[in-house]
Amino acid sequence: MHSRTEADDQKISPQARKVLVAAGIGHFIEWYDVGTYGLLATFLAANFFVSGDPTTALLATFAVSAIGFVLRPLGGLFFGPLGDRIGRQRTLAIVVLLTSGSTFAMGVLPTYDSVGVLAPVLLVAARMVQGFGAGGETSNAVALLFEHSPRTRRGFMTSSMDGIGFIASVVGSGLALALITVLGDGAMTGWGWRIPFLLALPLGLVGLYIRLQLEDSPEFQELEATGGVAESPTKEAFRTGSKAMLVLCGILLLKAIAHWALVSFLPSFLSGDLGFSTTEAFTTTTVAIGVTAIAVPVMGALSDRLGRKPMLIAGSAGFVLLTWPAFYLMSLGSVVLAVSAMLILGLLIAVFDGALSAMMAEQFPARIRSGAMAIPYNLVVSAFGGTVPYVATWLVATTGNQLAPSFYVMLLAAVTLSFAITSIRETAPRRTAAAPDRDPVPTRQP
Repeated sequence: MHSRTEADDQKISPQARKVLVAAGIGHFIEWYDVGTYGLLATFLAANFFVSGDPTTALLATFAVSAIGFVLRPLGGLFFGPLGDRIGRQRTLAIVVLLTSGSTFAMGVLPTYDSVGVLAPVLLVAARMVQGFGAGGETSNAVALLFEHSPRTRRGFMTSSMDGIGFIASVVGSGLALALITVLGDGAMTGWGWRIPFLLALPLGLVGLYIRLQLEDSPEFQELEATGGVAESPTKEAFRTGSKAMLVLCGILLLKAIAHWALVSFLPSFLSGDLGFSTTEAFTTTTVAIGVTAIAVPVMGALSDRLGRKPMLIAGSAGFVLLTWPAFYLMSLGSVVLAVSAMLILGLLIAVFDGALSAMMAEQFPARIRSGAMAIPYNLVVSAFGGTVPYVATWLVATTGNQLAPSFYVMLLAAVTLSFAITSIRETAPRRTAAAPDRDPVPTRQP
């Protein structure tokens, strides 16, 4: 194991910057699709589902989005440990092909008018392949970027990838809105909805090229050189890291619900339930997501100085206290108040996300890091993140209360807050005495 100087702990190498771009490409594709799918949901409903009730068709479209998350845990279980066996770089090259290819496939699918019930079946199949591939994206990308980053800049570097994901949501929804404006509802329903999905293929090919040019992380290369690669990373992760993985499940509840609410539910909530125009809803969410994208790496850098735990507590406590007031402000019908409310939620996400990725990676040694992160991450995202649009829409329709989704967010935020307070130890190097170069500070067991 080579020694490091204080300068090494601060300097971001050119290779680390290349890794950030490569990791960001996959995140971009994943969140680009989320932004696109959310804004085009009504057009997808018209093309893939036949129903006299637009709400029923929209719920069916959101259900397909949720079904796409069903295979994420299996993808995480396969690709997470694969990254621990053959390397993060090789695994990420495979993953970007799957995610971009399946997103592209959605753009060429036949509609219900052409093939009947086969159309939604094919849509579900494409979403499931996409979910399987996406299950290996985040854990491998975080592990690769974390292991290339200076140890006292890991919060900033890993959270920068999340910032790229938010930018992708803006790009995806912005492209969709531009097409709606230029083409009109008729052309968009007929063929225009396909364009954003078709663009995923060239994006994926660029991502593949960049990822193939990367070196794997120094820590993984060292494991290969010394024969330290885990023979069965999944078994080892459950044997040595199961309690830390359980804690991550509790912490990740807020990540799942807050992210997918901001980028996939709230745009349609504003334009559907609250009566804002499409332009007003897009402007509101674009401003909020754009500010969030900038704020996330800033908060990541702050977590390198203040520590991960204070940021996680502040973000989750903020959601417990401010989600209902934010939803109430949105319900008043003012664009200014809606932007303010969305900014509140976006900045709270930034505070939380700034610390999260680095904290996850710091819980596990390199030989099981990707798999041990992938399993809880994808289980929680599938169960709670992917179902946010459906559950929130159902809550409003069932209760007749436009603010009902806020209570769901607050409940899960309270669970995350309890885990952040009681079950997480500080892992940021500057906030821990004699923090090791590679071995993480263990999670306090619940």
